Amino acid sequence: MKSPAQIAATYETAGTVKTKLSFRKAFLLGIMAGAFIALGGLGSQIASVTADTPSAGRLVSSVVFPIGLFMVLVGGAELFTGNCLILIPVLSKKATVTGMLRNWAIVYIGNMIGGLIVAFLAAFSHTYSFAGGELASAVVNTAITKANISFTDGLLRGILCNVLVCMAVWCSFAADELAGKILALWLPVMLFIVGGFEHCVANMYFIPAGMLASYVHGIPAEGLSIFGYFVTNLIPVTLGNIIGGAICVGAVYYAVYLRD
Repeated sequence: MKSPAQIAATYETAGTVKTKLSFRKAFLLGIMAGAFIALGGLGSQIASVTADTPSAGRLVSSVVFPIGLFMVLVGGAELFTGNCLILIPVLSKKATVTGMLRNWAIVYIGNMIGGLIVAFLAAFSHTYSFAGGELASAVVNTAITKANISFTDGLLRGILCNVLVCMAVWCSFAADELAGKILALWLPVMLFIVGGFEHCVANMYFIPAGMLASYVHGIPAEGLSIFGYFVTNLIPVTLGNIIGGAICVGAVYYAVYLRD
């Protein structure tokens, strides 16, 4: 197992490489990551409607959702929230701020497209008709809740979420074998789902999925809007994810293990 100092050095190199990816590679891998996270979200929604109580549903959901991040890390896709750690090589002057922001922008848009594709395919394949339409109702209700979150809640839950997601990425770097990587990434992501925190890439699937499920299944969705998707949710959650991942994890570990 790698020590924290070794992980910091490993990510310093990996993050530098990410800033030098071509547009085509970063964009396509961003789409893949968005789709993987969306599939994890879809699976977690299907699992949760089988539970008898909301608390049991959240616990069951937390076991399934990390499959998305597993596919991202093992498959080699590009995830915006994990890439918040690119601040590490930027602070050590191995990468540039421009390179980091370029990567974030390309990957963010790719992630969104990947989430939208999965939401579209799930809705129009009538996947949400599972459990007599109970899944469709749950998908719509989840989207309504997220699209009406307060700015403060979105920001703070975004911080908490990406501390855990970036720790999942960080811990996975400690292991050299696949089984160790799976265990290392699974536990922090489970915790973020149990806590009900906010992940901007997951929300790129959850909210459009609710809109499409409402349309396909004729479920009323008062309060669910494009404004709620982009402005009410994604802006504060994305800012929170950046603070949680780049500052609370990336900058702190740089200061501890890499700064002279």
